[in-house]
Amino acid sequence: MRHLSVDSSGRLAAVLLLSSVLAVACGGSDKPAEGATASPAAPTAEGAVPAAPKPAMTVSTAKPETASLALQLQANGNIAAWQEASVGAEVPGLRLATVNVNIGDVVKKGQVLATFARETSEAESLQGKAALMQAEAAAESAKADADRARSIENTGALSKSQIAQYLTQEKVTRAQFEAAKAAYAASRVRLGNTQVRAPDDGVISARSATVGAVAGAGQELFRLVRQSRMEWRAEVTPAEVGQVKVGQKVEVTAASGLKVAGTVRAIAPTADPQTRNVLVFADLPKHTELKAGTFARGQFQIGSSQALTVPAQAIVVRDGHNYVFVIGADSKAGQRKVETGRRSGDRVEVLQGLKADETVAVQGAGFLNEGDLVKIAQ
Repeated sequence: MRHLSVDSSGRLAAVLLLSSVLAVACGGSDKPAEGATASPAAPTAEGAVPAAPKPAMTVSTAKPETASLALQLQANGNIAAWQEASVGAEVPGLRLATVNVNIGDVVKKGQVLATFARETSEAESLQGKAALMQAEAAAESAKADADRARSIENTGALSKSQIAQYLTQEKVTRAQFEAAKAAYAASRVRLGNTQVRAPDDGVISARSATVGAVAGAGQELFRLVRQSRMEWRAEVTPAEVGQVKVGQKVEVTAASGLKVAGTVRAIAPTADPQTRNVLVFADLPKHTELKAGTFARGQFQIGSSQALTVPAQAIVVRDGHNYVFVIGADSKAGQRKVETGRRSGDRVEVLQGLKADETVAVQGAGFLNEGDLVKIAQ
């Protein structure tokens, strides 16, 4: 029998002690110490309930509606005077004494616009009156002589040649009297023409009259827009002019933004040789903001037709295109590109991209994005 040494037995005792300590440590990890509270187990992903997604925003919705919308023809053109009257000098060589109106003044028919110096015309009128009186006296004397000659024609006191002379003298002096009367009337007309009067009601659109100037015969002194009436001269292509009829209504938008209702008065029988467009003349109501020579656009009312429409708020403009957001059964918004057409009040025609049974977002549509979950307002 072998005997262990003291050193060997010491090492063996140390190994056995270490093994027992490890065994106690491992056993203690299996169960909690007496009196200790076990911590609850953490929940696992398996079987957990996810949180419900929240709507991005609340919107109101509407379905497209079919409505009768007006058919319109767009055109551009200019506003011009209906008619302009040229007011000129009828008496040559006279000096302008007064000018009573300026550009933009509203005048009445017969109103004195300017006056010429009257001295020369008055002198001519007096001279004509004197010549008329002289001719009248000569005519009366010749008539008296002719009457006496006729009374003694059958007595033989005067020869036939003398009687014929008296009768001829009567006719000559009568003609001279009529000529003098006509000359005097002409002088009175020239005297009246020293006052330049408006030929019609209207507004002064141009003025060249200057006090002190000597005007020539027929020289224009003023230009007058008759009746202060304006018209819109629209340019329409030959392909479209067949849709325009005399008497049709047209809505004209002036350069200032003013909108007025006009009526087609006439259609030009020929096209412009340069633009190849046909002029359509539309009468406009009187308004101070309508200025001749300014640009204006208009819409001819040529009928009506049925159209699929949505509220104007439903149309969202992004990147130069029109969109609507269609709300599906899952309350999600789908962006849809559409083609729009006519507008009437707060309704917009949709030509393509939307069906009549679909639902679109209205109020709040401009804040939506593709796939947003929405809450529909009740």
